[in-house]
This record gives sequence, C-alpha cells and structure tokens, in this order.
Amino acid sequence: MGESYRLSLELRAEKNGVKKNVIFYNRFVELAELKEFIGAADVYITPYLNEAQISSGTLAYSFGSGKAVVSTPYWHAQELLADGRGVLVPFSDSEALAREVAALLTDDVRRDAMRAGAYKLGREMVWGNVATSYMQSFERARNERAGLARKLVTVKTLDKQLTGLPEIKLDHLARMTDSTGLFQHAVVAVPNFSTGYCTDDNARALVLTVLLEELGEDSPQVLGAASTYAAFLQYAYDPKARRFRNLMNFDRSWAEEAVSEDSCGRALVALGTCVGRSKNPGLQAMAGQIFAAALAPATGFTSPRAWALALGGAHEYLRRLDGDRRVSQVRDALLDLLLGLYQRTATPEWPWFEDSVTYMNAGLPHALILSGQGTGRPEVLELGLKTLRWLTEVQTAPGGYLRPIGSNGFYKRGGERANFDQQPIEAQKMVSACLEAYRCTSDDYWFSQARRAFDWFLGRNDLGLSLYDPVTGGCRDGLHVDRVNQNQGAESTLAFLVSLAEMRRTHNELAAFKDPAPP
Repeated sequence: MGESYRLSLELRAEKNGVKKNVIFYNRFVELAELKEFIGAADVYITPYLNEAQISSGTLAYSFGSGKAVVSTPYWHAQELLADGRGVLVPFSDSEALAREVAALLTDDVRRDAMRAGAYKLGREMVWGNVATSYMQSFERARNERAGLARKLVTVKTLDKQLTGLPEIKLDHLARMTDSTGLFQHAVVAVPNFSTGYCTDDNARALVLTVLLEELGEDSPQVLGAASTYAAFLQYAYDPKARRFRNLMNFDRSWAEEAVSEDSCGRALVALGTCVGRSKNPGLQAMAGQIFAAALAPATGFTSPRAWALALGGAHEYLRRLDGDRRVSQVRDALLDLLLGLYQRTATPEWPWFEDSVTYMNAGLPHALILSGQGTGRPEVLELGLKTLRWLTEVQTAPGGYLRPIGSNGFYKRGGERANFDQQPIEAQKMVSACLEAYRCTSDDYWFSQARRAFDWFLGRNDLGLSLYDPVTGGCRDGLHVDRVNQNQGAESTLAFLVSLAEMRRTHNELAAFKDPAPP
C-alpha cells in the first residue's frame, strides 16, 4: 500500500510540472541521513490524517532542531506546537496547508522567530537536560521529605530506656573474619575479598573483644578472634618507621600507600585498651610492648583525629599503668595540641576545633572528657562537655532524633550542613562520648543523648529505616537521602556492636545499683 501511495505522488508531481523539484527516496533512510535532510529544511510539514497519532519522531527531531513546522492537529502536534510555537491546519485541508507554508516562506521575520522559539524549547527535550530536570525534581522531593519532622518520642526513665536493647549477635563479624584478620568490606552480607583487610577495622574489632570480655561474653570464639585481630596489629606495626601500615591485600601483601595517621591512632586505642582493660596477661604484654614504642611518634601527627585517638589510647593504657611517666608526658603533649587547635579556631558562635565539622566528630570532645579526668584538669573536662553539647545540638533533627553530619559536603563554618550520607561511625562516636559524659557527671541528659544516638541504628532517623540487620548481625553501611546502603562492611558492623556493648555495660552498671564505673 505504501508503494502505491509513493507512485501516485510521483505521478502527481509530474502532472503538476514539479517533478524536477521533488525527490522521492525509494529506501529506508538511516538516522544520520535523516538529520541531514531535516537540517536542510526551511519548513517542516507533518500532514497526518489521524488525530490519535500520539507521537512523531520526525516532528520531535525537526522541532528540536529549530525548524518552523506546519502540521495537522494530531495529539503530539497539538501539545508541541501550541501557543504559536508552530502552525496547525485542519485535517485534509490541502489549501490551508499550502497557504500557511507559502506565508512562512515569504515572511522571514515570522519564520525565524518560530524557529528560534522551537530551538529554545527543544533544548529542554535533549536527553541530558531531561535527566537533569528529573534529578532536580527528585532532589526537591528528597529535601522536602528530609525536612519533615518525625513524631516526637517521649523520653523514658533510664531503666526503661535500657530495656529493648538487641542481643549481641556476632554471626556477621565471624563471617567477615578469617585466619588473617577482618575483611574491610562486604557485598551486602558477603565478605568482599578484593578489598582485603585494614588496620583500622582490626583495631576496632580488637576493642570490641575487650568490651565483650568485660560483659562476660568471652567465649572461645571471642578469645580466638581477639588473638587474630591482635596478631594483625602486631604484623601491621613497622618498628623502623614506628608506624602502622593500614591496607593489606587479600594475598597478605601490603598495599603501597602513605601511612594513615588516623589508622595509627586507632591501633593505639586498641593496644591501650588491651593493656588497661583486658584480663588476658598475654594480650596485655604484647599490646604494651607495641604501644610503648608506637605512642611517642603521635606527637608529630598533624591530624586532630589522630591526636584524639592517641589520647584515648593513652587514657586506656594509664588505667592500669598510671605511673608510666613517658606515656603521661606524651598524653600532655597531645592534649596541648588539641587545646591549641581549639583556641585558635573557636568563637562563641562556633565552639569547635576546626572550620568544618567533618567525620568522627564526637571523638574530639570525647578525648577532652577522658583527658580532663585523667589529668585532673576540670577546665579540660568542661571544654569537652561544652563542645559535645554543641555537637549534639547541631546534630539534632526537628523531630528530636539524631541527624549526623552528612559526608556529602560536611558542615563548614558559615555554610549549610550536609544531611547525607550519614555514617554509622558518627552515631557510634556519639554513643561513646555521651556515655562517658554521663559517667563523669551523672547527668541524665547525657544518657538520653547516648540512647538517642543508639536508636539511630534501629530506625529513629531521617528515613525511619533500621541500619542494623537482626538476621545477619551486621550493620548497613550508611543512610543515603532515599535509602540505606545495603552493604554490611566491617566499620559499620563494628560501629553498631561497639555501641551495643557500651550500652549493655551501662545497663549492667545501673542494674547493679551502683554508680557508673570510674574512668
């Protein structure tokens, strides 16, 4: 039928004496050639006979290329050519069609204005711009959702707040651990061998085993894991550089990298915790040897978080060996560095250590709270409490729940804070710091803040979604603007387990009707 129609048109062109002016292509035209034809046109005509023609690819291409269009009023053309963006003529009205085409060809100003308007509107139809418009719409919707206040939760008394804590479940941690150490990352709940191991996570895991030991959860599984994590730190320590290597490949080779000061700080926390709190003499001895050698270089660190971590490690070490003068001197030097940074940076409106609130934030005031107690300097303790209180206010959502500073931009002085992505490590640091503040002040406010931070893991957050997975025992890797990250890596899982262990420690202290254990 299409072939007969084409032949009839050829005969009509010959009859009307325009055969030399009209070319009929008896073949399929590829897109590249079609665009060449459209580019050469002054006016594009689409004389469809059916109003229900819902779309026309050539109409979209021609309009987007900035062509003046004359068309019958089928649905696609009605929408696209309305408001003078093109010319619409009645169906089957050849005279009207000819009249409008002739009018456009003899009116350069009108034709050019129509072409310019079509091209401008056509930019909005380019796929890249369409995608951008969708993304902007999604972003507006997400921001509106994030700004909605959640239903306020009544603050319960401490004994009621301590109920409802999940049981400690170590299945995922065991799944993520082999004879070498703890794997860094997971694909959902399956260990990701390709990213290997790191000192950071093995240090955190070693701290967890000591906390579990204090809770009476020192099963053969936990004791064996503690030995594995401690052996990893021992192997990670480079006695010549007096630093800890961080990233290890799956084949047990060390990745070439600049030494991470924060990783060294986390290793010092783990080793100091073993010395100060573990009941395992062998673990104490091994940890003490490395700690004594590795601590002094921390005074040369430039990372405030590394200073804070090293201060935490020194505090733990001095729980048991409070007469070690060298460790006390290093602690004092690190404390001076952190205090000096605060004094140079803070203002009444911005009582913080840096010009940005970034990551591991509660670890900075936590270090001052610990050091203020350990050195007997009440002004240091008060500064730690002051900065921690400011941080809790900054990280409180309108609904009263924790909203950690997001890693997608952080929070710069004078700027707007990033709300996403929210990381489990931030909630864990808040739990630890607020529980320590509660222990040294007996102020219920701090325990309520710790519980609020812990509840972030269980779904009291911007999305109302739990990051803790009670089936696997793991913790999901973060809270995005529209979803949780389903991967259950080591850092996130340990953030939850350490928080849970510390909350249970407080539960045991209150259940025994005694004051929280002294630092």
